Amino acid sequence: MARFKKSSGNQRNKKKIHQRKSFYLWVGIFVGVILVASLYQTSVYFSTNESCMMCHVHPHAEETWKLSSHVNNKSGVMVNCVDCHLPPQDDTWAHYTAKVKLGVRDVWSYLTKDPEDIDWEYKSQLEQAVKFIPNASCVKCHQDLFPQGISDDGITAHLYYDENHEKLNLQCISCHLDVGHHDPNYSHSKMVGIPSGAKAAVDSSMFFKEPTVVNSFENYTEQIPGTAVSFNMVAIDGGTFIMGSSSKEAFHKEDEAPQHKVTISPFFMAEVETTWDQYWAFFAQTMSEGRTPPETVYANNLSALDVDAISGPTPPFGFPDQGWGSGDRPAITMTHYAAEVFCQWLSAKTGKKYRLPTEAEWEYAARGGTETPYFFEGKPKDFSNNGFIRKFISAKTDVIGDYVIYENNSNYRTQEPSIVKANPFGLKNMLGNVMEYTSDKYDEKAYQNRTDGVTDPVVTEGDEWVVRGGGYFSDASDVRSAARSKTSHVDWLKTDPQQPQSIWWYSDIKGIGFRVVCEMDSAVK
Repeated sequence: MARFKKSSGNQRNKKKIHQRKSFYLWVGIFVGVILVASLYQTSVYFSTNESCMMCHVHPHAEETWKLSSHVNNKSGVMVNCVDCHLPPQDDTWAHYTAKVKLGVRDVWSYLTKDPEDIDWEYKSQLEQAVKFIPNASCVKCHQDLFPQGISDDGITAHLYYDENHEKLNLQCISCHLDVGHHDPNYSHSKMVGIPSGAKAAVDSSMFFKEPTVVNSFENYTEQIPGTAVSFNMVAIDGGTFIMGSSSKEAFHKEDEAPQHKVTISPFFMAEVETTWDQYWAFFAQTMSEGRTPPETVYANNLSALDVDAISGPTPPFGFPDQGWGSGDRPAITMTHYAAEVFCQWLSAKTGKKYRLPTEAEWEYAARGGTETPYFFEGKPKDFSNNGFIRKFISAKTDVIGDYVIYENNSNYRTQEPSIVKANPFGLKNMLGNVMEYTSDKYDEKAYQNRTDGVTDPVVTEGDEWVVRGGGYFSDASDVRSAARSKTSHVDWLKTDPQQPQSIWWYSDIKGIGFRVVCEMDSAVK
């Protein structure tokens, strides 16, 4: 009997426990549903355009969005902020993890940063925009890449994207940067034909009839016959200098060592980088289908070349001046091959031997007789934005800003040479503004393989070309006189849809240009 009562009591206890568990389960389910619903509603609220604008306090964000083709279009369909800035919702994990990350970052920025200190111009550049526009979102909405009315150039570009986007990591925004936030200075990439700078009407009575005659080794102003273009050349005395940097120099890199003595013969160098005025004169007189193969160009004897034998650039795919302006600004986005052809054309027009500088000539000229990191006073660590201390103390900009167009003063575009001071040799923008081609192939061990005391060295073996000087986008550490860099031919043509790809223009690099040198023996009569 006692055993029966005990068993009956156990059953009642188990029943009560089961009932409590069921109760808690249903309460948990109810609370979970409420919580999920609340979180969802919160998520929906914080996915509205209004909530985005709460944190994005830069005023032009909303204004430019409303003016963009994603809002101001004929279809009447409005694309919301989250449609572009988050992965599609059908990829739930990616969508919500990205949402949390962006939300935390934006709230933190809203609470801790002063909008006046944020460089919105820099944030709107393609290099930054690609970080915040998932390509999957573009593809989700624009599943038809060949809509009715698309131009032949558009078909060419979209076919190229369709066939290469995975291999080359191409993104829609690479060509359509202004569809989400309208930028009146941005032009959608397309085949532009003859640029206006190349076909502007010029009174032919202003054309020079003869090149400048140079009677002695001193500065002169070259005038290009058949054009109204002239430019200054600076006489650079030869001498011996220490090339490269020591391991004690801040931001020193291995390819800058070892330091070694190099002797340079006298030469002339252009006071400034080749300008658009000069380059468009070349374009207008030589534009072609690009029939001259690169190997022929590089093998040409410059002094014996006939002007009529030179085939010049084809029209660029896009706007090579980026809408920043032409005139005295440095010509940019041309290939090394195009720069070489320009030199051949200039040589044929003037009867002098113009060419790209060797890397050693370039550094000798950039240093201007100095042996310090820059040709002006100052330490790279003081000017650089790199390092933990920069989170609390801004880099110095005085002194360097007088001589160099770089990350901290460029407004992220090229500038006219008149706004900077010259180095001790009288050359402007040797550091900053645009990277400059040299005639050397890049070899990271070039200095290790070189004899100390060598005269007029040049490296002829390699896959890429040496570029020097850094550009408007560079940190101060990368505009040191010894800093070396190189071309990246494949990456710089990544979004060029033409087949074959252009031998004249790069599609994916802005800050590349060149300046010319003239050999003394060919100039002085």
